[in-house]
Amino acid sequence: MDRVGSTGTPDRRQGALIYNPGGPGGSGLRFPTRVTAKNPIWTKTAEAYDFVGFDPRGVGRSAPISCVDPQEFVKAPKADPVPHSEADKRAQRKLAREYAEGCAERSGAMLPHLTTPNTARDLDVIRAALGEKKLNYLGVSYGTYLGAVYGTLFPGHLRRMIVDSVVNPSREKIWYQANLDQDVAFERRWRDWQDRVAKNDAAYHLGDTRAEVQAQWLRLRAAAAQSPLGGVVGPSELTGFFQSAPYYDSAWTTVASVFSAYVAGDTQARVDAAAPDPTDTAGNASSENGNAVYTAVECADAQWPADWRTWDRDNTRLHSRHPFLTWYNAWLNLPCATWPAKQNTPLDVHTGKGLPPVLIVQSERDAATPYEGAVALHKRFKGSRLITERDAGSHGVTGLVNRCVNDRVDAYLLTGKVGARDVTCAPHATPKP
Repeated sequence: MDRVGSTGTPDRRQGALIYNPGGPGGSGLRFPTRVTAKNPIWTKTAEAYDFVGFDPRGVGRSAPISCVDPQEFVKAPKADPVPHSEADKRAQRKLAREYAEGCAERSGAMLPHLTTPNTARDLDVIRAALGEKKLNYLGVSYGTYLGAVYGTLFPGHLRRMIVDSVVNPSREKIWYQANLDQDVAFERRWRDWQDRVAKNDAAYHLGDTRAEVQAQWLRLRAAAAQSPLGGVVGPSELTGFFQSAPYYDSAWTTVASVFSAYVAGDTQARVDAAAPDPTDTAGNASSENGNAVYTAVECADAQWPADWRTWDRDNTRLHSRHPFLTWYNAWLNLPCATWPAKQNTPLDVHTGKGLPPVLIVQSERDAATPYEGAVALHKRFKGSRLITERDAGSHGVTGLVNRCVNDRVDAYLLTGKVGARDVTCAPHATPKP
């Protein structure tokens, strides 16, 4: 854990605000120093709250798990995620099975215990260790599901909770269907980005229609499949890099600029941007550790289809209309089909005795956690309020500058009031090309 004390006078202090950034597998240790009083969005909250971040079980400094050698994990290029034959699918299935076996070999004793309900119990231990009678919590992305589970298990232990960019907590969604829903939402936001690039063709020279930008993308993918850029950037690495544009509006300009530079002849810019970092191998802070926890928690939280025909049918169907992320996402999650530890039944998220009003914040066109998830949690948590950022799609809204959102977050944390009704805000400003 890490903590930065509140900046206000003792009489203004309202306790500790505990943060989880998502994942599963994300570390929250940087949160206290990242959102200090110097950050204007958090100045008022910093006067009233200590900021607390933590590494959930299995992550970073909290008994980190591993599924493969971190140096092997960052090797590139990886296989094209889009299969072109049954042989390609068999090869990917083999890799997924070997990954699951590696998790058992390297971290098997931990795997049964890496679940969201257990992490929620850890969160209650943190609350007690801080000397807080009730928890103040901010969860983003997967952190919203952790918060929803905490609120179900310990409704009377919550004081205030904000969930931002919400995982659909329905048992039917966790986690197989949630990932299929992502594929549809990513395709929608990918097209939003392409429209923005086309509108600014004078800056990027990638085409003045979405179709032309898509054609440039397909040419880039094909070139990388035939001969990986710089020997290390193939279609898989490209998808990983370009994925940041549907994820975050703040990445729109960066991704478009690097793409534009490549088309203009600067191959190295693409390699520098998309190649894996060969130094990203520190066991307690590596992307390998984050991926291992992501896999372990999602595989253990719920039952996954064990029959390959189900995966093949669903992802083939989705790919036909939503090709940007579908197979890339499928291979990421396929280890759950042969998971070597117990798979549980997801908790039924609901309102319990003592649950306070919860503030839900969501952008309308979020790719990673589609808007329907916020609506679903809103219905399950009675007395909650939903703030919608209209015509926006960034994943994680509370850290953006949007006074309509920021002022309501401040008011809730400082007074506990959620307002009489749900609110729709205009979108935040997007970066200019």
